[in-house]
Amino acid sequence: MTTQRELNAAARSLAKILRTKDLKVVFAESCTGGLISAALTRIPGISDYLCGSAVVYRIDTKAEWLDISRSVLEHPGPVSREVAEHMAKEILDRTPEAQVAASITGHLGPDAPKRLDGLVYAAIVLSPQLGDDGLKTVVKKQRLLASEGPATGRAGETLRSRRQIAAAVLVLSTVSAILEKVDPPAN
Repeated sequence: MTTQRELNAAARSLAKILRTKDLKVVFAESCTGGLISAALTRIPGISDYLCGSAVVYRIDTKAEWLDISRSVLEHPGPVSREVAEHMAKEILDRTPEAQVAASITGHLGPDAPKRLDGLVYAAIVLSPQLGDDGLKTVVKKQRLLASEGPATGRAGETLRSRRQIAAAVLVLSTVSAILEKVDPPAN
């Protein structure tokens, strides 16, 4: 089970990389509901590197705020590779000061359709200034399994909140792994 401690460590790790490489990041969050940016904002000085986060939890919000086409939101649907990729690209386009964007969309339950239960897609997009070959995009698909034990755990944790933490750690650690390999442009 992924813990709050792991979330905090993943946020500190990304903050260190952003600071070291002098890069700015922006997020589009659906199923995490702002948890990713909330974890980062606990770190003093992160405002130099975190541009913000759009919480686009509902389908209409994804369409209106990020201009994701209704046809894509209907098929393949909001929990899909295509929507995650669109979310990241659109939030990066709307945030000129950022060089990196990440998004997450998924269905964390309870009461999720079996084929979607625990399924998340995370997309990371790097701006063209971070590479010679144009916009770089990585999309990860992961099924967040129910951890052992009951649906409610210590301190009122639920399956959903545990999955939210796991999804946030997935995004933060994926962005960190990608940025470790990036050589930022000289200013």
